[in-house]
Amino acid sequence: MHIKAVFPGKYIQGEGVLNELPDLIKLLGSKGMILASKTVKDKVIPKFAPDLSSHSIPIELFHGECCEVELKRVNDIIESNGIDVIIGMGGGKTIDTAKIAADRASISVIVVPTIASSDAPCSGCAVTYTNDGIFEAVHYQKMNPQAVLVDLNVIAESPTRFLVSGMGDALATWFEARSCRLTQSMNECGGLSTKAGLILARLCYDTLLKCGKSALFANEDHEITPDFSNIVEANILLSGIGFESSGLAAAHSIHNGLTALDGTHAYYHGEKVAFGVLAGLHLTDAPVEELETVYSFCEEIGLPTTLDDIGLLDVTEDELMLVAEKSCIAGASIHHEAGEITPKRVFDAIIKANDFGENRKHHHDENCNH
Repeated sequence: MHIKAVFPGKYIQGEGVLNELPDLIKLLGSKGMILASKTVKDKVIPKFAPDLSSHSIPIELFHGECCEVELKRVNDIIESNGIDVIIGMGGGKTIDTAKIAADRASISVIVVPTIASSDAPCSGCAVTYTNDGIFEAVHYQKMNPQAVLVDLNVIAESPTRFLVSGMGDALATWFEARSCRLTQSMNECGGLSTKAGLILARLCYDTLLKCGKSALFANEDHEITPDFSNIVEANILLSGIGFESSGLAAAHSIHNGLTALDGTHAYYHGEKVAFGVLAGLHLTDAPVEELETVYSFCEEIGLPTTLDDIGLLDVTEDELMLVAEKSCIAGASIHHEAGEITPKRVFDAIIKANDFGENRKHHHDENCNH
């Protein structure tokens, strides 16, 4: 087994960097096309990059779902218009559609996230859904994106819940990396973690604890502070390289299990991952000091610490067993954890994670009433 790591070709983060898009397109090809949601086309581009229109880069509206029908439509447009650079601008599904379409057409992709809600922008994998939005498959691209462009002005305008969700996704990075290192499990690029992957995963966690609360306040005021910039980098770059080059474990598997229950569908990826982190810590018998630190962080920035927080107030034991079974399917990353992982162990860990969170809320309420 070799050690392996993957990185995006270029990562550019700063205020006003959206205006660098035309030059970046020229660097990679001759004819670019932006794939964007209606909001991005109508509001983000006119406000943050009004000059783009003078460069006559066509903007194609994304139809809302990263599914085979939409991919065929986008690939047909790429082919018939001789597009050689596609720019995915928006949230996760727009970005994933651009990544898969570019891979199939063997052209360059530039990713421009308008929210910092997950670690997907830098990665060389993307997810397709059915036309109705049910998870279908993970697709691995031949390369990571050629460029990732993160305009802090755009991210600062987005609702804080996206940034917090991104911190939930990023919170998993170090714990999953640590588990993969312990068990010598394979990362997302088919090798063992490099030193760089592990150190970036750890830096991701340290940055969250140090800058998370302050970044949240900055986002609420639409201000760009050093802490805000650090958290955007942690959510997108550090977590992105960390998860791909160091590997996934319990948290993301438990997230996948939770999606089996309708109650969780109103919650973002990173919010469910955060609860998966807590369950993963109980599964691996993390020391109580670490539990206290991670629960405190989640409470401080508003990430879920109980089942009620992810829409599962009246969940039954049978439903939670279904979550546990789905988390443990063959090939799931939870098997990167030490020891034999069974649905019963995962079920117990979910219950413990919830009880620990409930007790802390109860004590907090009692203290507030005194």
